[in-house]
Amino acid sequence: MKSRLFTISFLSLLALLATPYWLAAQAPSLPHYTVTDLGTLGGTYSYAYGLNNSSVVAGGAATSAQTGGVYQTAFLWDKNLHMVNLGTLGGADCPDCNSEAGGPSARGVAPVISETAETDPHGEDFCAFGTHRLCLAAIWKNGVMTSLPNPSGGNNGQAYWTNNQGQTVGVAENGVEDAMCSAATPFQVLRFEAALWQSNGEIRRLRPLEGDTVAFAWGLNDKGQAIGSSGLCSNTALPPFVNGPQAAHAVMWEKDGSPHDLGGLVSGGTINIANGINDRGEVAGGSQSSSGAPHAFLWTKDKGMQDLGTLDGDFFSVAPCCHTINNRGQIVGFSIPGPFGSGRAFVWQKGVMTDLNTLISNDSPWYLLQALSINDAGQIVGNGTINGEVHAFLATPCDRNQADAEACGDKEGFLTTETRSSKGRVRRF
Repeated sequence: MKSRLFTISFLSLLALLATPYWLAAQAPSLPHYTVTDLGTLGGTYSYAYGLNNSSVVAGGAATSAQTGGVYQTAFLWDKNLHMVNLGTLGGADCPDCNSEAGGPSARGVAPVISETAETDPHGEDFCAFGTHRLCLAAIWKNGVMTSLPNPSGGNNGQAYWTNNQGQTVGVAENGVEDAMCSAATPFQVLRFEAALWQSNGEIRRLRPLEGDTVAFAWGLNDKGQAIGSSGLCSNTALPPFVNGPQAAHAVMWEKDGSPHDLGGLVSGGTINIANGINDRGEVAGGSQSSSGAPHAFLWTKDKGMQDLGTLDGDFFSVAPCCHTINNRGQIVGFSIPGPFGSGRAFVWQKGVMTDLNTLISNDSPWYLLQALSINDAGQIVGNGTINGEVHAFLATPCDRNQADAEACGDKEGFLTTETRSSKGRVRRF
């Protein structure tokens, strides 16, 4: 989850990686999309991290008091209520605390990352808001945000995705100190491990691969399979830092909790992260390619890991956290041309990666930077620029499944771009 996650994550690798790579292909027949501006919570920016099949969107947005592109407050959005403020675990004691939301499940249960008013006892900045406060995994359900437990000795946690069975995955600290952790994650003292919280809040620890010491889980399907990464604390950066060697092993945890190494695009690659999984067990993520640059991948049990390449002429691509592959096998993410270029959102299907900006109206005010989640109807959320600001968007395909045909343009099939300036009401994730 987190826009800042992959902005920080992969841009830091570009100075170390030099060989360009591109995939040129004829685009398949794809629908046009209508784009909805999800607005903000009174500030100037917002990011959408996930959505469900009912078009409910989760993310983080700036309030009028938050500036800088990192600080944010969790929200849920739907077409009737628009943006709803979910608040933080800091409450009235911490008016400048941060939070952000992922998921949500079909029942409207959403995972949350939230700061508290308490300063971290080790000086860690576990959730990378720059405040060095304790930051906890939480669940928002029926209007209430509830923190989730950590393993014994751990202080911090993050929750990323909740499935339709009420299970939530993320990462949590344990009580093991490791002097090498700060080599990959600034200020980090304690080791961390992948966590799965059951619907009753009970934590289940997902062990790293044999020989590894830390792990994090980013995605989860309705069958209870989870995905993420595993490595050593010295070479596995805690999300959202990931600023250098990232994670040696992309991992799938089966329903029984057993971990399996998904391999990489190249032998011995130092960047292998599984970021999303559908109910067919297909996995999307990012891995170091033969060019040296990270590329988005598709992993299947039958074919292993497939390099999805980049958009034409670009340098690297990624299908980020946490649900960037749907049950139709469509994958979304973003592709970047070089160290100083801006990203462009993509949609991949049937072997071809397409710039999402080519599928919206030519006179649209939008430039779509990052696609961060896709549902089974093919709706896509992420962030882009509009009128000089970065806002969360919902892109809806104008196909036979689109109920609101009028929003998709005139009888000649041209797209109309819908924008809304939704200022949220005060409620939580």
